[in-house]
Amino acid sequence: MPVITCIEDLKRIYERRVPRMFYDYAESGSYTEQTFRENTSDFADIYLKQRVAIDMTGRSTATQMIGQDVSMPVALAPVGLTGMQSADGEIKAARAAGNFGVPFTLSTMSICSIEDVAENTDKPFWMQVYTLTDDDFMRRLFDRAKDAKCSAAVITVDLQMLGQRHKDLKNGLSAPPKPTLKNIINLSTKWRWGLEMLGTKRRGFGNIIGHAKGVNDPSSLFEWTAKSFDQALDWDRIKEFRKMWDGPLIIKGIIDPRDAVKALDVGADAIIVSNHGGRQLDGALSAIRALPPIMDAVGDKIEVHLDSGIRSGQDVLKAVALGAKGTYIGRAFIYGLGAMGEPGVTKALEVIHKELDISMGLAGRRTIDEIDRDVLMVPKGFSGEWE
Repeated sequence: MPVITCIEDLKRIYERRVPRMFYDYAESGSYTEQTFRENTSDFADIYLKQRVAIDMTGRSTATQMIGQDVSMPVALAPVGLTGMQSADGEIKAARAAGNFGVPFTLSTMSICSIEDVAENTDKPFWMQVYTLTDDDFMRRLFDRAKDAKCSAAVITVDLQMLGQRHKDLKNGLSAPPKPTLKNIINLSTKWRWGLEMLGTKRRGFGNIIGHAKGVNDPSSLFEWTAKSFDQALDWDRIKEFRKMWDGPLIIKGIIDPRDAVKALDVGADAIIVSNHGGRQLDGALSAIRALPPIMDAVGDKIEVHLDSGIRSGQDVLKAVALGAKGTYIGRAFIYGLGAMGEPGVTKALEVIHKELDISMGLAGRRTIDEIDRDVLMVPKGFSGEWE
């Protein structure tokens, strides 16, 4: 294994080993990609305070997210098409997460199905669902998650319509795929990836094809998806989904304090401050800038997590110091998966864990519970004073 010292090292290997169309799928945002860029760059505006002559022994990054023990306040975010980054990618990522002691969240738009992941792992995972109009599919999806012993459901509420991602259109990444000549040539050079994909039977959307009524192939999937995303979604509809799932529930996609307050009323156990990795509303605030006003609005009334932009243990530390009880990594684990498969996901988690452990120690904190805003220097107006 090459010497890996940071997530960026994994990203460089990932870019070399995975076909361009799937690299671009992960490493892109909507429209001008302003929000996509600022999700990561805005962390650099926050500084950490170093403390000295404090006993740093006996440190622990262990904590809980929605009452579940975790080895650090990090979960693997739901990422569509993970199984195209590496053959059986969702299974590999779930195994790595389970062995490391952090949650894995399976996307509805995964390649491996709920049943595939459950049969090939020995730790409970979380299931992400969209707010779809197809009630029959939604009920059966929740039931399948229960049968698979999923320990939480994550409802994504910020995808009522799809933000345009220019790279996906130019690469012909659709259902069914319409790759360009340039991408066909690029695919032919990724022989290691190609051999792995030839060796697996999992190449379709396993949670949908054969489960949604009338969806039996990629072409019918595209038509069903276009009709199923609910542009009429409201909070009453989200309450209906709460009734379909009686386990721990997390609502993902909150970026405005007003929506955080509304989320309190639907019986969720946690919310995720997230702008979908900058893939929906371009020009929206970065997740880390949106976090403080949301904490001011809901405080300790509901558990608040943060997704979008986490690339290091220092980022995790900053998010926790601003009030988040947990964070999510999407692209960071995808880089590892595409670079090295399951060991790459483990390496991504090891990198972030080591950075978090050392950084919290240098900041004078030995446990996650001790991390507070006093470890930070946050610029005035960081979250904005907008008209």
